[in-house]
Amino acid sequence: MSNGGGSYNAQNDSRAGSTGEPDIGTEPTGGFFSADYKKHDDLKQMLDSNKDNLKLEAMKRIVGMVAKGKDASDLFAAVVKNVVSKNIEVKKLVYVYLVRYAEEQQDLALLSIATFQRALKDPNQLIRASALRVLSSIRVPVIVPIMMLALKDSVVDMSPYVRKTAAHAIPKLYSLDPEQKDQLIQVIEKLLADKTTLVVGSAVMAFEELCPDRIDLIHKNYRKLCNLLVDVEEWGQVVIINMLTRYARTQFLDPNQQDAVADDDKNFYGDEDEKDSEEEEDDDEKEKTPPKKPYMMDPDHRLLLRNTKPLLQSRNAAVVMAVAQLYHHIAPKSEVGLVAKALVRLLRSHREIQHVVLSNVATLTTIRKVRGMFEPYLKSFFVRPSDPIHVRTLKLEILTNLATETSISTILREFQTYVTSSDKDFVAATIQAIGRCASSISEVTETCLNGLVGLLSNRNEYVVAESVVVIKKLLQMQPDSHSEIIQHMAKLADSITVPMARASILWMVGEYSDRVPKIAPDLLRKMAKNFINEEDIVKLQILNLAAKLCITNPKQTKLLCQYVLNLAKYDQNYDIRDRARFIRQLVSPAGEKGALGKHAKKIFLASKPAPVLDSSFKDRDQWQLGSLSHMINQRASGYSPLPDYPETAPDPTVRNVEVNPWEQVPMPWAEKTHKKKAGKPKKEAFYSDEEEESESESDSEESSSSSSESGSESESDDDSKSESGSDKEKKSDEEPESSSSSSSESESSSESESESESESEPDTKPQKKTPPPKTKSSAKPKKEAKQEVSLLDLDVIDMSSTSAPVPAPASALDVLSPSLASDLQGLSINDKKDTAISVTTPMFVSTTSHELLHRMTGEGLAANYRFTRGTCIYSTSMVPVEVTFTNHTDSPVCNIRIGDKKLQAGMTLQEFPEIPSLPGGGSMSVSIGIDFKDTIQPANFQICTQDRKYNVSIKPPVGELFQAVTMSEADFTAQQSKLTGMNENSGKVSIPSQHNNSKTITARMSELANVAPVSSSQDGLYRFAGKTVSGGTLLLVTVKVGEDNSANITVNCELMAICSMLVKEVKQKLSQA
Repeated sequence: MSNGGGSYNAQNDSRAGSTGEPDIGTEPTGGFFSADYKKHDDLKQMLDSNKDNLKLEAMKRIVGMVAKGKDASDLFAAVVKNVVSKNIEVKKLVYVYLVRYAEEQQDLALLSIATFQRALKDPNQLIRASALRVLSSIRVPVIVPIMMLALKDSVVDMSPYVRKTAAHAIPKLYSLDPEQKDQLIQVIEKLLADKTTLVVGSAVMAFEELCPDRIDLIHKNYRKLCNLLVDVEEWGQVVIINMLTRYARTQFLDPNQQDAVADDDKNFYGDEDEKDSEEEEDDDEKEKTPPKKPYMMDPDHRLLLRNTKPLLQSRNAAVVMAVAQLYHHIAPKSEVGLVAKALVRLLRSHREIQHVVLSNVATLTTIRKVRGMFEPYLKSFFVRPSDPIHVRTLKLEILTNLATETSISTILREFQTYVTSSDKDFVAATIQAIGRCASSISEVTETCLNGLVGLLSNRNEYVVAESVVVIKKLLQMQPDSHSEIIQHMAKLADSITVPMARASILWMVGEYSDRVPKIAPDLLRKMAKNFINEEDIVKLQILNLAAKLCITNPKQTKLLCQYVLNLAKYDQNYDIRDRARFIRQLVSPAGEKGALGKHAKKIFLASKPAPVLDSSFKDRDQWQLGSLSHMINQRASGYSPLPDYPETAPDPTVRNVEVNPWEQVPMPWAEKTHKKKAGKPKKEAFYSDEEEESESESDSEESSSSSSESGSESESDDDSKSESGSDKEKKSDEEPESSSSSSSESESSSESESESESESEPDTKPQKKTPPPKTKSSAKPKKEAKQEVSLLDLDVIDMSSTSAPVPAPASALDVLSPSLASDLQGLSINDKKDTAISVTTPMFVSTTSHELLHRMTGEGLAANYRFTRGTCIYSTSMVPVEVTFTNHTDSPVCNIRIGDKKLQAGMTLQEFPEIPSLPGGGSMSVSIGIDFKDTIQPANFQICTQDRKYNVSIKPPVGELFQAVTMSEADFTAQQSKLTGMNENSGKVSIPSQHNNSKTITARMSELANVAPVSSSQDGLYRFAGKTVSGGTLLLVTVKVGEDNSANITVNCELMAICSMLVKEVKQKLSQA
């Protein structure tokens, strides 16, 4: 500050040392008192620079400011200019910023709308999704048509991540323009038909936000949602389960209706026993009424219950709670007990989760028919010393609800321990729980009452006061046999100062004054002396006591009563003044008693019913379990109650998925069914169109009816797909290549039929399976419909039916998250011939590491790296490299990260997440990805710590640029014949005799390069295949060993430099002794 140094931001940046560039934005004056127009000036200069590393650093700092809640809206103009940046990392951070501030800076955001539209066609799925997210964040009605077009395009995008983002944008667009609802419902219908688990949850969320009453959209997707539920992400599972709960309440009958019918039958037959004569007269009428059918659970209802049951073991508390409420609302009472163990398991979670779970358990324990499911876990609800007061109160509520004749002794012993706690509120709640136990279980009422009387001598005044209040409620049940307790409590009136307890004592003495005739007047005298200093609730009870005693014992208490009424006449509280005026006219009027005065005794000393000590959660079962309305016990905004069960079962066939008759191929088991029904053998000749249609329709009807009968007991989709896949393999082996088009047609149709039958296959023992019949080449050709290839249809479209390969964009998988990389890996839309060449696991993974940073150079920090030869989690075009950092010092090394990158043109490097701290003597391994662009040029970059930077380099051996592939010998020969001339390089080498064997040659080749052996029919001929990681260029290596231990080496590859280098390295490797 003394030298008028730069701004506060610039000083922080210089200390951080995150980049190697000189400090930017140094101000001549200011410091903390710099002018507002200089605010964030350094960040603006960095964003305006031509260097991507400066822009990236600036965006990281800006996003960090937004994450901390700081206002960065004045940087919008500087940030939005970088939306056209070619750097992927910068562009992603710009989109993150725009999503946050697009709604506030709508005019500036509209200027870049053309850029967002272009980004929707970007090869990178993350950029497409980010652009759609920003578009939906601009709350301007003018761009609604543009958003709608972008939304419709994104719904059919190849990437499930983009389709998921489209589902999230639907509610935003609807809130901006509700008139688009009809079009958005059509979009939702497409998304609900998606078979990708990444999309399903978001699609159901959009459905719930937009049109939760459109049950017809769910019918066709119901079984698919049930089957995919286990694989959906946890957030989506909660949304789907809540939606399916409401769906089940409208489409299935009440599974517990038999209990109500049984209760009605008991009452009905009880009346019959009393009226035998009437029974004889009504015999004819009873014969006319049809008997009630026994309840049969719908197979789809059982499917939902069975597929949600495994989710009770989920690590997510919200998922477990959602399944619990589903079982509570739609499952038979005999099966609701399954959720008890899962809910008890959640009690080991955070206190916030405990509070929600215990609130729902407390509601369940108030229901008599399901209360017993928690009794085996009684001790799990015992209070722990670390429990907060709200958790303790809920546990007391549950223990009280679970109290029975067998468990009450254990619970009361536990309550005795709780009473000694130092927490006053907890002690009060415990005494109230004891009172509830005493009122609900008559066998222990006397024991509890004696125990509460014993607490009246406790030193803690709050314990005594709460005991008095509870004893008062218990004495109202049987006051005749407890006069001694009333006398004892009257004597405590002088020592107890808690207003509620004093008021309870006065009420009891006044109500039962005939049982304590000597003590009551004296107590009134003491209370009258201190009337002015009492609380309002106590003053009201003093007035009541004076009135009751004036009616029952006027000789001793009339003057006292008038004195108390005169004091109350001038009290500050108007309630007390009004009560005194009312009592005076009833008890001691100035003139003759009026009509009410004659009935004063009936008014004041009428018999009063005993209070009912019910649980506070008794009326909460009106709300859906787990909802916000249930938590706060009142209707929350947006809450819609669960619909009632229908009286008659709706049509179950609406959930059957229709199959087009012209896409069906008769299967052997279908033929057998027809033979059994018709009793006639089928003709092998071709049928007319009408016959084919009628037969296929009957097939679909039979399958749908069988599915409604068996329902959830049918085989899974995976089994049916694997069976159809095996049939396809057999079929392709048998058919000649000339009929490939017709075979692909029949395969695709058979696959679609097998999928439909897997959903609706009856639970009967299947017959011995035979491959489907071949389609004759003379069959009537079908007109092929142009199909739009997308990830939605990968599991139903036969890839062999496509006429030409559709190559994926080169950068479509750039920098994927690990989950997306694993989901999309292996998915290719290529010709059947290309699929014979597939990536396989490496035969050898080296454990030898190379030095990246010496510990002397790194001042105690050392780094080694090795090539793991696996699939890179960041991108399939990157070579995975494992870097191991070791701290050889005693002090920790902080903020280990990758700094500036000096890479060759086209090369990219995906850095690892920053290591906050590496303790002394510690070691940590991280993964990076490098796209070498099929060259052995080194990747130069910096490793930075908190205060140091080290220049390092990774140069790949030529063998690490490949990934192993498998192919047949015929494919190897065919591909080798295409790679001749300049694409072929050869050499000779002499192999030591002791190493001239198949095992050693294969092992050495696998160590040298990431290639896989190809089977060979010739002795002494070894073939190996691989392809480059970045470009996918095929590599073929042939080693032909002669009789004199000499070997000819041939390498075929389009990359000539790699050919020559690999030949040299193979010669050196095989010639080693």
